[in-house]
Amino acid sequence: MPVSRRAFVRGTLAVAAAPLVTHAAADQVATGAITIAGPSSPLLFFSKHLGELAWPDLGRAVREMGFDGVDLTVRPGGHVLPARVSEDLPKAVAAIRDGGSRVVMITTGLTSPGDPAARPTMAAARGVDVRLLKAGYYRYAFADVRKELAEATTQFRGLVQLAAEAGVVLAYHNHSGYIGAPVWDALGMIAGLPAGATGLYFDVRHATVEGGEAGWRVATQMAAPHLRMLAAKDFYWDKGRDGRWRVVDCPIGEGMVDWKTFAAEIRKAGFTGPISLHVEYEPGGRTPAEKTDRMREAAARDRARLAALLG
Repeated sequence: MPVSRRAFVRGTLAVAAAPLVTHAAADQVATGAITIAGPSSPLLFFSKHLGELAWPDLGRAVREMGFDGVDLTVRPGGHVLPARVSEDLPKAVAAIRDGGSRVVMITTGLTSPGDPAARPTMAAARGVDVRLLKAGYYRYAFADVRKELAEATTQFRGLVQLAAEAGVVLAYHNHSGYIGAPVWDALGMIAGLPAGATGLYFDVRHATVEGGEAGWRVATQMAAPHLRMLAAKDFYWDKGRDGRWRVVDCPIGEGMVDWKTFAAEIRKAGFTGPISLHVEYEPGGRTPAEKTDRMREAAARDRARLAALLG
């Protein structure tokens, strides 16, 4: 789907001229924001972890847990299915607002400008004034990593063109194990693209997995000029009985992420965008209802810990 340079630039200028999260200023519905540098960063909850809840119930749960809003899954198996995004995203946003919360960003599975859901997702997001989107993931086959990175870069750049046309920002996530996990690769993917249409969804947990003792801090500083959103989660390495080392997810503040130093780095960067909290570990519970309750309790605890560590 070719896009003219004129359309690309026109769309990019439209994005750059408009506020990224207008609801953040208009709707002070919760008190979970974190003041890092200047205005508070809205603290969001990633809706994947309450995927069993209907939209209004999700809004109520997120508000009751103390979060400012929702990072909503708009991808296969998510709270909004890509094939129905034009019809359902407005309904989901309205229902979540009726529940007392709001949608600040959406997490998509988009990896190709040829995806039939790409344009509708971006148009629907702009239509409900949610302008921050996270892209999907590209995998290394480890047959020819240079070629695989180049192919992923071409696909992602095509999506950014569509984002510029739609007036939204499509950010890339440095997820360990995927293309772009080393932040310098992700930076190469967005190099030369307009800042008003793309950037990084930076994840210090994954940067620490990939970067070890100091690499994560180098990655944070390299990513700093391009930050659009942050992900918050924690982990540690564990050696199993088979002698192999594994990444184990854990509550915020109980793992290997150096939150104090990270807070200093993002404060220095002047970051004021949204922070999406993830509970990737298993919080317990035997029945579906108990699992939902334990998830909500874990999320509220992690929210409080994160606010203390970053504030």
